[in-house]
Amino acid sequence: MKDLTNEIIELIRRTSSNLPKDVEDRLRAAVEKEAPGSAARGALETIMKNIELSRKNSTPICQDTGTPIFRVHYPEGWSARKLREQIRGAMAEATKKNFMRPNAVDAVYDKNTGNNLGGDDFPSIHFEEVDADQPLTIELMLKGGGCENVGRQYSLPHNELGAGRDLAGVRKVALDAVQKAQGQGCAPGILGISIGGDRGTSYIKSKEVLYDKIGTRNADPELAKLEERLTEESNQLGIGPMGFGGQTTVIDTKITGLSRLPASYFVSVSYMCWAYRRRKMVVRGEEVEYD
Repeated sequence: MKDLTNEIIELIRRTSSNLPKDVEDRLRAAVEKEAPGSAARGALETIMKNIELSRKNSTPICQDTGTPIFRVHYPEGWSARKLREQIRGAMAEATKKNFMRPNAVDAVYDKNTGNNLGGDDFPSIHFEEVDADQPLTIELMLKGGGCENVGRQYSLPHNELGAGRDLAGVRKVALDAVQKAQGQGCAPGILGISIGGDRGTSYIKSKEVLYDKIGTRNADPELAKLEERLTEESNQLGIGPMGFGGQTTVIDTKITGLSRLPASYFVSVSYMCWAYRRRKMVVRGEEVEYD
């Protein structure tokens, strides 16, 4: 099995320092929606300058380089154990090269490991086996602490919000999450929402939908309609970039539906900040492609 440590280091570098084109394009379009001279436009213009400098200098887009979340689709016959070792080795080396800030802190003893490795849980790595003739695909998302802190989970019905166990109720709690986030989520944000599941799977799936590109809609027309509506209505709240007010609070919404127990109806909202850092690498034989 090929040693991909160096290639994974490159994946980390690209993810940390270079936003995907679809994200940058949506942020650039948002600049034009804000009034000239406004705090909202100024915030977005600063964000765009930061994006350009980070790409040019291969430096992290944000001082909070986030929780590394890997999703690995590996062909039958490959070793998930060895891939985990390579990913962890790459993360430690990428931290030495300053592509990542040391973020792994032991929550019990408040000690930073200094290399972004913390037991088996940090970085977070999710494996899924695919057919032997499929390529190896490694996706990486870096999710900052500020936007992670404003994520929310609701158990419906929610009487205080008047939210029942239906899509109308999902809409109400999702908008409540955006309203409560304010500028602390580093808007413009992206919403990842999962409906159903248990508490754990609901949160996991709400982050998994964030691997998809901006503008990708759910195949279910009702959920696709709700995605568009939530983006539109979030932008009517007046929160704006970094909470300064304005037209752009959310640049996209992604929703997924899960199975649930009859007794439970969870809605999890994962809020992603404007630094929407996600990249992937695809390995076909000796060739490695980055997206």
